Amino acid sequence: MSCGPRQPGACLVQIKGMEGTTHASNELAGTITTVEPTTEKEARSEEDLDVPWQVVVHNDPVNLMSYVTMVFQRVFGYPREKAERHMLEVHHKGRSVLWSGMRERAELYVQQLHGYLLLATLEKAC
Repeated sequence: MSCGPRQPGACLVQIKGMEGTTHASNELAGTITTVEPTTEKEARSEEDLDVPWQVVVHNDPVNLMSYVTMVFQRVFGYPREKAERHMLEVHHKGRSVLWSGMRERAELYVQQLHGYLLLATLEKAC
């Protein structure tokens, strides 16, 4: 990779990765520099993992209201009345939080809803 044309005073740098070490050489100056890479680790505390996650369904112009109600009953095991309440909230407000809890279960619900072609997202609860 060059950062300028090969002219006196211009820099030519080659980057090669070798087992976690980066070598940069300036052929014109005849120097080689070895740099240890910095590694950023995503630190998650136990508290971050336990924060409730929400399954949110968004409104769309495709699915019938009766179909959405049926899907809520099948996926979440909601009684018809509760499923209808969520369906109407989606219809009137544009979205509804259907479930809140641990991330793994929430991901499963989102996958099931995607299987029924409903627009669902997984969001971290605030």
